Amino acid sequence: MPQITNNKLSSKTKILKYYFIYYLGTDNYCIMRKKINLLIYFFCLFTFQIIIGQDVTLFSQWNGRYDFTFVGNTLNPSENTSYSPSFLYRTSSSTLTLQPNDNVVAAYLYWAGMGTGDIDIKLNNVDFTADILYNTVGTADSLNYFSAYKDITAFVQTTGNGTYTLSELDLNYLIPQYWHNGTHFAGWSILVIYENPSLTLNQINIYQGLETLSPNRPLGILDSKTIDLNNLYLISNTGAKIGFVAWEGDRGIQHLESLKFSANGITNTLSNSLNPSYNAFNGTNTETNSSVLYNMDLDVYSIENYIVPGTASASVSLESGQDYVMLNTIITKLNSQLPDATIEINNYTTSCNSGNILVDYTVFNVNSTEVLPANTQIGFYIDNQLITTASTVNEIPIGGNESGSILINLPASTTEIFDLIAIVDYNLAVTEINETNNSSTFEIMQWLSPNVNSLENLLSCNLGFTRGIFDFSEYELLVKTNEAQIVSFHETQDEAEQDINEILNTNNYEAQTTPKEIFVRVENDLGCYTITSFQLLTENCPPIIYNAVSADNDGINETFFIEGLHDIFVDYKLEIYNRWGRLIWTGNNSKPDWNGYIEEGIGTKLAPDGTYFYVLHLNDEKYPNALTGYLYLTH
Repeated sequence: MPQITNNKLSSKTKILKYYFIYYLGTDNYCIMRKKINLLIYFFCLFTFQIIIGQDVTLFSQWNGRYDFTFVGNTLNPSENTSYSPSFLYRTSSSTLTLQPNDNVVAAYLYWAGMGTGDIDIKLNNVDFTADILYNTVGTADSLNYFSAYKDITAFVQTTGNGTYTLSELDLNYLIPQYWHNGTHFAGWSILVIYENPSLTLNQINIYQGLETLSPNRPLGILDSKTIDLNNLYLISNTGAKIGFVAWEGDRGIQHLESLKFSANGITNTLSNSLNPSYNAFNGTNTETNSSVLYNMDLDVYSIENYIVPGTASASVSLESGQDYVMLNTIITKLNSQLPDATIEINNYTTSCNSGNILVDYTVFNVNSTEVLPANTQIGFYIDNQLITTASTVNEIPIGGNESGSILINLPASTTEIFDLIAIVDYNLAVTEINETNNSSTFEIMQWLSPNVNSLENLLSCNLGFTRGIFDFSEYELLVKTNEAQIVSFHETQDEAEQDINEILNTNNYEAQTTPKEIFVRVENDLGCYTITSFQLLTENCPPIIYNAVSADNDGINETFFIEGLHDIFVDYKLEIYNRWGRLIWTGNNSKPDWNGYIEEGIGTKLAPDGTYFYVLHLNDEKYPNALTGYLYLTH
């Protein structure tokens, strides 16, 4: 959306700008209500929005010693009729008069008229741009109309009592399009919410939007609207009242026109000295007793006799058989002395595989008109199952809060990631203003040791006395179930637990004896870890026999060498025979290799060159048969 500034444009230029914004489109409007002390106030944060045909719904709610009033004025010099008046004022004024102990806590400015909308105006010569622009289309000619809203709380708090003058709302250029059907109008109003310590504890509800009555049909066929007023709670009907900000009503058009209020199954027609039951929208301001507020209405009605204690909802219905009416805002004031408990889960702490969580939470009594009792119960739920309970310790004052912590033991069936729901007043022991806002949901992750893949044992050839060389570098990837996991290898479980003395040469690791257990630490991003392990094993591999002996003292092939024999097959027996089958030498694991000498009973002598035969008994169950072959001896 292009940025809208306060630079003043001609009316026609501004209308083109608004159409440009409209055709670009906007997001749906939202209200961000924050919990803050109601002795200050709730506030709503908006970016500029265009809203088409918005239903009148709950906009903001105030609970405390509050009341409301209106100021405002029309820009019509007279009530509009066909082709009259021929002009509209560009400025008008109204006076705000509050009592000395009345403190402004909120002020909302509304302005409205024909056309698609003018969002830039001045109030007391200060530029303001609308937060929200409402658009609607009505009458038999399907013409455009608008209302605009701006939060001016800070401005009214600073300005205080006195005259407020709205200017630069000039819609005169549109009169030729509208005056033939008598709907050329413009006007403005300020809704003021104020606090006074002498007031009873009240609930102020503001419902806002833009809905219209546009009969545009043969006389006698009604157009009607019903607007639901929810989130009410009434302790006493004393001083109960309802107010309206409405536009374009004509005193001279009163055909089948009515304004009704329904509660507890009973419907009553609203009326007062300025607003007869048959002509509710007739250009009046009941706050100033004015009947010349042409084509707009700022009216307040008593509903003391139409509502009873305990009422939680009501509705307003409007009917018209001819008059075109735009309803912008409804305000109710009801005596209410109740708490309103809400809760937020702030944070949680846990540790790896602990099976419990420590939850920090805060209970609020912000949107309230009474203290929240001590010992208000709090339930904590997982998968709709009540797990444990807590309670508030002290009375929580209006606008106050209380923080607490609770250790929750998790059921064994709890998933790794789950929703924890906290419900304050879960047993409904406390009657509240609003019974539907008592829960808070928080996504929680258990700190669990990571799952790992199992690793197979590794087997290597025995290099002597069960020594072996191993490559388990690939196990770093194979053990992982998540690529973000961190893997390290250790020689003892204690070293793995402490994450010290990591094995770094995983591709050429020498085990001095086997079997040897290698411990694997697998850690996730939470710092939780799993220890797994695998075995390093050796086996006696077949010996390699070199069958040439050159006993000539040149240092090469001096003996009959068999690789993978000594210190591996420790019980072996080797026999050397000459070509005639005579045994000339016997060896074992404790003797050196045969060097070409013949063993005779006493002494030895050098064996002649030639071919000899060997018989190797490994005495190993894996090799039950002797290995035989020949060798060639030279000197």
